[in-house]
Amino acid sequence: MTIVDATTTEATRTDAMTPDATTPSATTAPAPDASEAAPAGSTAATSQPAGASTAGAGAAATTAPAPTSHASHWVAVCRVDDLLVERGAAALLGDRQIALFRTYDGRLYATDQIDPFSGAAIMSRGIVGDRAGVPTVASPMYKQVFDLRTGLCLDTQGKEPLSVRVHPVTVTDGVVFVKLAPAADAAGAGKDPR
Repeated sequence: MTIVDATTTEATRTDAMTPDATTPSATTAPAPDASEAAPAGSTAATSQPAGASTAGAGAAATTAPAPTSHASHWVAVCRVDDLLVERGAAALLGDRQIALFRTYDGRLYATDQIDPFSGAAIMSRGIVGDRAGVPTVASPMYKQVFDLRTGLCLDTQGKEPLSVRVHPVTVTDGVVFVKLAPAADAAGAGKDPR
């Protein structure tokens, strides 16, 4: 698991495979405009395998202040190679904790790290899988299963349906960028919109 703090100069890799490895710090790169556009030269990670990227200049990542809950910036989190297949990784972007997931087909997904049912910061430790082709993560606390694309809870384990906030992910020149969804996003964490 990689823990990244966007306010420091280094990130620490804490998975069992390479317990002492370090990766570059998270940095921010502004989106070309105020829309949902990804950094230039990038590909949306949820529509193409993570290793694929389009040819182009790519956005230069620069160090900037930690993002706020309403930031319109893409944040460089780690390299694609830092993410293990079917395992989660935690990242701290300013004051927001997220969980990154890489599936067997190479697609990348990001959710809030906080489990909406327990309030614990454990989503990156969940079991990654799929249900009828839908990529999922099962919370390690109470075993609710969430759709990694939408955040909807697919298996509530008998509780009121809640959802986990999801964040757009893209890859530029092998670097994973995440754009934080607003904290007050109606489709984010909290009540299931169904």
